[in-house]
Amino acid sequence: MSRKGNPYDNAVIESFFKTLKRELVNEGNYGDHEQARLSIFRYIETYYNEKRLHSSLGWVSPNQFEALRS
Repeated sequence: MSRKGNPYDNAVIESFFKTLKRELVNEGNYGDHEQARLSIFRYIETYYNEKRLHSSLGWVSPNQFEALRS
């Protein structure tokens, strides 16, 4: 276990949030919380997991990576 406040504690999720903000949130104009929630859900389920290629997974999408491992 690393100590509290170590920048490597949550490196994977921090990278995901950076990508989410860069590719979706900073471009969006949301009227309310529900619109933002739905937009983020759609991004994750229809683009991030299905189509977006990830260098750490050998340039395949997360769903393709999981299918290859099965």
